[in-house]
Amino acid sequence: MMDYSKLMCRRVQDIQPSGIRKYFDLLQGMEGGISLGIGEPDFPTPWHIRDAGIFSLEKGFTKYTPNAGLSDLRGAISRYLKRRFDLSYAPVGQILVTVGGSEGLDLAFRCLLEPGDEVIIPTPSFVCYSPLVSMLHGVPVMVETKAENEFRLTPEELRAAITPRTKALVLPFPNNPTGGIMGREALEALGAVLRGTDIMVISDEIYAELTYSQRHVSIANLPDMYERTVVVNGFSKAYSMTGWRLGYVCGPKPLISAMTKLHQYAIMSAPTTSQYAAIEALDQGDGDIEAMRDEYDGRRRFLVDGFRKLGLSCFEPLGAFYTFPCIKSTGLTSEEFCDQFLAQQRVAVIPGTAFGPGGEGYVRACYAASMHDLDEALKRLEKFLNNLH
Repeated sequence: MMDYSKLMCRRVQDIQPSGIRKYFDLLQGMEGGISLGIGEPDFPTPWHIRDAGIFSLEKGFTKYTPNAGLSDLRGAISRYLKRRFDLSYAPVGQILVTVGGSEGLDLAFRCLLEPGDEVIIPTPSFVCYSPLVSMLHGVPVMVETKAENEFRLTPEELRAAITPRTKALVLPFPNNPTGGIMGREALEALGAVLRGTDIMVISDEIYAELTYSQRHVSIANLPDMYERTVVVNGFSKAYSMTGWRLGYVCGPKPLISAMTKLHQYAIMSAPTTSQYAAIEALDQGDGDIEAMRDEYDGRRRFLVDGFRKLGLSCFEPLGAFYTFPCIKSTGLTSEEFCDQFLAQQRVAVIPGTAFGPGGEGYVRACYAASMHDLDEALKRLEKFLNNLH
């Protein structure tokens, strides 16, 4: 009998499964269930984008692409970033097309980290950063952001976390799960701390198009930050293209060259059909972004107001499509709240603890769901809270 516990990598065995997927799996097959758990747009991919993918199949464009991605796509990414965020990246040498933004994050860590190197990760934040660092024998350094600071990373917190072993800072804004953002002034304060160091910034900007009070600003826009920043982005959130599995990374040529080399061996090239669809999205999809963002904005305000009317304090999210209400007043832990809410009312939300330190006492509710489902979820929440008293 094979003892797989001795055969498999200990680091993989020690990593805990995603706290997000647990509730997604529990909800499956539950009649009348409502999911506010998975961060996935409820909109279909806009038809003209799907049509471009279909047309590429009809034309027989089903071969491998260049490792870095289709030249036309990298050109479209370059134009898009300049048009929407005033970022200048050359299509050749500075842009790599990846299998989702997640691959871009993984490649960045792989190309930067030696065993023992530290990566500063503001939390609460997306679940993948710490495991990816740990798998490379790196050291995740969690910095807990606070509601009173609107879940922004402060320069004081950053400065206190830096050691001689610090190699990189993850900048996960707009933020999942809190909906917090970092404006130019806040980013400039971080830049003042980073200047003169050799610390790289991995800026996860997958929600860059989903901000509601001000346009997103990339830290790569700031003086002296361009050369030390890797921008990670993709098509899943802005264009409702989650299943197409397509992202991209932009950065200094030496680093993108190294990332392309790893991508070449592990992946070879991103899905061809998705790349053709993405060209259409970038060149003709600005209106789709605006329409979906306007709809999210209405849902955002509806859900935040609903939580507050029910007595749950809720930070106003200014980016992404999540709310992060505080549930401390219920006397339940985050996990107890989510387990009981799902069991009693068949509504899935995610414990704040799934997103690292600072998440206890909060839950994440995604408003990339229909207004009907959001309204029904609030009605069920009212019943749930009344039954607690």
